[in-house]
Amino acid sequence: MTEASSSFLPDHVKLATTGDGTMTLLVARPPEALPAVRPRDLATAWDRARDAARNARFGAPLLLRFCRDDGTVTDLALTDQDARCWAHAMDAAWRIDTIGGLAVCLRLLALVDLLGRARWAAPLVRFEPEGAEIAPALLAAAATQPLTKDARFDETWLQARVNAELPAPGRAGDTRLQRGAARAHKTFTGASI
Repeated sequence: MTEASSSFLPDHVKLATTGDGTMTLLVARPPEALPAVRPRDLATAWDRARDAARNARFGAPLLLRFCRDDGTVTDLALTDQDARCWAHAMDAAWRIDTIGGLAVCLRLLALVDLLGRARWAAPLVRFEPEGAEIAPALLAAAATQPLTKDARFDETWLQARVNAELPAPGRAGDTRLQRGAARAHKTFTGASI
């Protein structure tokens, strides 16, 4: 199918399941038009996804078709075991067959994708056995920045936004994460600490 269906409203998501368990979501708006979410919901999503992975709760493959007003579509397939696990956890918590639940899910996946490829973000996350602490500036930016048409973050824009929110050098505080944020600020701006 190359054209979008106009038989449903922009805030609706249609769900279908195939015989092999694959879920397909037909979304009446593109990824870049999904709403912002609350940073605390994104932090909760991270924790839920971690718990699902620890307990090996893997969901079925998920196919997403995002429809634009001009009739074009963006197709995404979540077939990787980790992505399926995280999407399944988001579905259990927020129902990904709703616009809000899907927005949380895709922002979580975009954040994980970003952390896997953006070295500048490494000092902004502290991983420990009981979970991860994400710098508030990164969490807020990931919760509110529009996604790209491929359901990712525009890394340049996100980095600039996070940089603008980081604590000023010399005012970083005592926590390891705050020191990491101060180092990231220095890297972004060339400022000395």
